[in-house]
Order: sequence, then C-alpha cells, then structure tokens
Amino acid sequence: MVVGRGEGSENRRPQLIERKSMQSPSRRDVLVIAAGAALTGVPQIARAQEKAEAERHGISAFGDLKYPPDFKYFDYVNPSAPKGGLFSQIGPTRQFNQSFLTFNSLNSYILKGDAALGMELTFATLMARASDEPDAMYGFAARAVTISDDGLIYRFLIRSDATFHDGSRLTAHDVAFSLNLLKQHGHPNITQLLRDLTSADADDDRSVTLRFAEKRARDVPLFAAALPIFSRAYYGKKPFEESTLDIPLGSGIYKVGRFEPGRYIEYERVKDSWAAGLPVTRGQYNFDTVRFEYYRDRDVAFEGFTGKSYLFREEFTSRIWATRYDFPAIKDGRVKREVLPDDTPSGAQGWFINTRREKFKSPKVREALICAFDFEWTNKTIMYGSYERTHSVFQNSDLMANGPPSADEVALLEPFRDKVPAEVFGEPYVPPVSDGSGQDRAQLRRAGQLLNEAGYPIKDGKRVGPNGERLTLEFLLDEPSFQPHHMPYIKNLGTLGIDASLRLIDAAQMQNRRNDFDFDLTIQRFSSSSTPGDSLRTFFSSQAAAIKGSQNLAGIADPAIDSLIEQVIAAKDRKTLTTACRALDRLIRAGRYWVPQWYKGTHWIAYWDMYDRPQQKPRYARGVLETWWSDPGKAARANRSG
Repeated sequence: MVVGRGEGSENRRPQLIERKSMQSPSRRDVLVIAAGAALTGVPQIARAQEKAEAERHGISAFGDLKYPPDFKYFDYVNPSAPKGGLFSQIGPTRQFNQSFLTFNSLNSYILKGDAALGMELTFATLMARASDEPDAMYGFAARAVTISDDGLIYRFLIRSDATFHDGSRLTAHDVAFSLNLLKQHGHPNITQLLRDLTSADADDDRSVTLRFAEKRARDVPLFAAALPIFSRAYYGKKPFEESTLDIPLGSGIYKVGRFEPGRYIEYERVKDSWAAGLPVTRGQYNFDTVRFEYYRDRDVAFEGFTGKSYLFREEFTSRIWATRYDFPAIKDGRVKREVLPDDTPSGAQGWFINTRREKFKSPKVREALICAFDFEWTNKTIMYGSYERTHSVFQNSDLMANGPPSADEVALLEPFRDKVPAEVFGEPYVPPVSDGSGQDRAQLRRAGQLLNEAGYPIKDGKRVGPNGERLTLEFLLDEPSFQPHHMPYIKNLGTLGIDASLRLIDAAQMQNRRNDFDFDLTIQRFSSSSTPGDSLRTFFSSQAAAIKGSQNLAGIADPAIDSLIEQVIAAKDRKTLTTACRALDRLIRAGRYWVPQWYKGTHWIAYWDMYDRPQQKPRYARGVLETWWSDPGKAARANRSG
C-alpha cells in the first residue's frame, strides 16, 4: 500500500510502500497499500540437489507479463526523449519515514527521523515496475531471475556493469547485505513485509539467492525486488540505524545534489549511469535536476507556484483548484492545468479512530462518530462539490464489496458467523447520507441513540461513560489547511455532548505521535494496488496493531480479519483474490474503524509550460516525472513572457 497526501481540501497522498519501485507517493496523508503482486516462481540456487530453472526477464503476482524478453522500452515512454532541464515540485507521495512538510535526514528506510522525499531515486533495485501492468516487474540491477518449482527460492542474476556512484561494483554481496540489513534494522513496515524472507545469500559476485518461508505471502518476492541496494563497503563504516544528513552512497539514476534541511532538496541525474540504457529506464528520468520544495502552509505553497518557485504542482485542495487558478500566467498560457484519469484503486481516506483507547472500543461509539460527520455539507460548502464519499478500503476498484455477498464470499465468511456482525452477510456498511444542512437532526439523533446504547448517556449536557468520566476526543493534525473541515464536525460532536478539540502540531511531533499511537483520531489516506497482498497486514492485522510505527493506526485486532488477510495473500488467481478482498472489505467496514472522508478518480495537475510528454499516460501511474522531459523552446518562451 502507498501513503500519499490526502485528497480533498486538506490532505495529500500517503506514503508509498511499494506500488512503484522507482516512484514515490503526496502531501495529503494518504497511505497506499503496497501493491503486493507476488511472483509465482522463485529463483533456484545452483546447487547439485536443485535442478536448474529457466531464466525469466520479469515477474508478476500470477505470472502474467505484457513485455517479451527482448523488449527495448515500455510502451508509454518516448525512447528518444531528450535529457536536460529542471523538474521541481512539492512531493505528492511519501514512503516509510519521509515527511511532506520538512526533513532532517537522508535515511528514508528507518523509523527514526523525518527523511527527504525522493531518496528512492538514488538507489537501484533488483527489478523495476511497469506502470501499465497491475504488478509486473522487469530487470533493473538484476538481468534475470530463476524461480524454483515450489516458489520458495529466487535466484537473481546481477548485471556485470552495475556500479555505485563512486565507481565501485555493485555485486550480489551488496544485495544480500541490503536485504538482511533491512530485515533486521529497517523501518517497521519493511521488517513486517520481509518476515517471510528466511535468507538472502550471495552465491558469488553475480548471483544472489533469496529463500522464502513455506506459505509465504504472495507479494514478498516483489517487495524484496523493489527494495534499495546499499553498498556493503559504505555501511561497513557507518551505522545504518542513524538519522543523518550524510549523503549515502547510491547506485540509481540520480544522486543527491544541493539541499537545505526543511526547505528543498535536489537530485542530479548521473550522466554516465550504467542504468541509463536499460529497457526499464530508457525514455524515463530525463531531467538533469529533480527538486523537491517544502512548505508548511498550503496557501503559501500555492503562492510559491504562481511565482515560479517550483514548476509542477498536483493540486490536492479543492478550494484552490476552484478559485485561485486565475493568475496572469494561467490567462496568457504560460501555466497549463489538466485533469488526468486515475485508474488505480483510490483506497481509504478518513479520520482513523484509535481503538486501543477504552472509550473507542465500542463499535457503537465509532458509528456515532461517523453519523456526526456531514460529508454532503462539507463537500458542497468547503470542497466545491469536487469529491465523492469514500466507503471502502478498496474504493474505486473491483475489489470493493457491493450488494449481498456472493456464494464464494459467504464460504470465506461462514467460519466466523457467530463472531462477526450479522451485517457482514448482507449489504456492506455505507456511511449515512445527510440532508446537507450541516446538522442533520436525524443523523444526530441516531448518533445519540448509539452513544446511549454504548453506555455514554447525557449528564449535565455532557456524555459520561461508565466510569463517570466525560467522553472527550482530540483530532490530531499537522496541516492548517485542513482546519475548516474539522470545525463543523467538532460543532456536531459538541451538540451530542462530546467535548472535541483540534490540536495542530508540527511534522516531527506528528511523526512521533503517530509512531507511538498517541492520538484519538487522525487523518490517513492509503491506497492499494490492483493486487494487494502482504502489505495488508501492516494496515489491518493484529500483529501490526502492536508494532510501533506500523500503519495500523486504528489498532485493528480481529482474528476474522487476520484470517481473511491470509486468504487474500494465498489467492492463486485474480478471481480468488477479488473474492477474498471483497469479503475482507465487508469485515473492515463492519468494524467502523474510521470516519470515511472522500475521494476522486482523477489527478488535478498544473505546470509551467516548459515540458513535453508522451501522448499515452501509463494506466497505473501519473507518468510524472518519470516520462516527461524538458522542452527548451517552451522554456525560453515561458521565461521571456515571465
């Protein structure tokens, strides 16, 4: 799943865990469930007792690949795209410990610190994703892979010309070192997803063997193939677990250039990169410089764009999109704005309720919180009618549950009939639709009834629990632009007798408090790939609920959900996967773990007219910045006009 800046007038897409191995996630806290497409085969070690396997140029969850072994480049790129120029933006997505608002570290693969966006550009991975396939990966640092018949052994064959930025060779020993290091000391989300990787060993300089546990998660090999390759020699002299601004030795298309902590960071294209002509990179990563700008305030960030402080912007605030794109550069054509389709699952965005706290353990209390939020009024009044209501963690995809469960879904759910809400076997839960007044009396009455049933009656105008304490809650937020969405909601909660407040904190505090689950409600957005797998555990499993820094913010710990996650992971084909995801979706929605917010199936983009791009956008990605390039003629006109 990926986390990105939340959509809407208030958040960015969440951080990206794995959907694009060479791309990253958005300023709104959206989390995207790492697309866990599992490779059906695993490379086999060249040992006497193991028979040789045929080399494969790519891998996918169910073995299907669009591109043949001799493909030269992806269909959605311009292989002759010129190199050069500058691409600058506010980062739309983040991964692991990266922050949208600031940075104080260049180590983005541990829990400690706030890492700079874009650091993944500086590292090669074993394989790279194709953005026009649901989960396929093709050779990057690895030229090929062999997979054992039982799918438990993958042997990756490393390219002989792969090097680090200092000219030293990238070998299989570096790959094994990196995977073992990340498994032991990486960010909790990484260590969780690597738990079925039992060993990573270099056979020699050019082959590395990965062994996986029996009944491994389907997407673990894909996740491992998308992780960065570190220099064993470099980290032999430096502690990996440190939050540091030392520039790590990389091997990717880009290397770290100039930066100022908390303000900007630049990545410089490696002009003589060994990877420049590979099929997975040809026609991509065309800019000489890629720059990420940081702003603490969205309105200030927008002014920075109008002043050409940065050149590309994905808009996540409906108010700005609807009212402020009328500045001179828009009118004279120097700035273009477009709406791009988003064919990826939109996933979930909302206020996640920390069920680790006693006052939120009752599903009736959590449903009352859902009833108190008037989406229709918020969408109409604050967000210019730009969004639709989110219902599902698999929103905008075939994985989302609709209508009564199918016979196959019932078969998966039947073992838990006496342990889950009866609604699981009927229509999936959908948040109520209000009258759009901002204070729908019917919905507030329903919320009050639920609170009474949960043991929180009104006493002296306030909700009081069984222990005599008032029912209070605090919303935790790190972006002021989201404040308008909270205030009407807080007013409705006050009408119910709940003392609700909003606490605005800085990015570093937010990271620490989320890592420690020190909150009542906070916003998160995540989206899944078309082939979700092991990453579901990091968001919804009982195990993740107890791991500091995990993405299971709600603290979901339900044996039935754990079981359905395993069914998703074990699916052998897409039909079975879809059935299991729909059954899982019913269970999660029945738990009322979050107050659903909103989504849209498009990307709003604006950019100074200095770029060109292929006519075809990859289906499962924006294609920005990967496939775009600088147009010197356009840039000259834009600069003259400015």
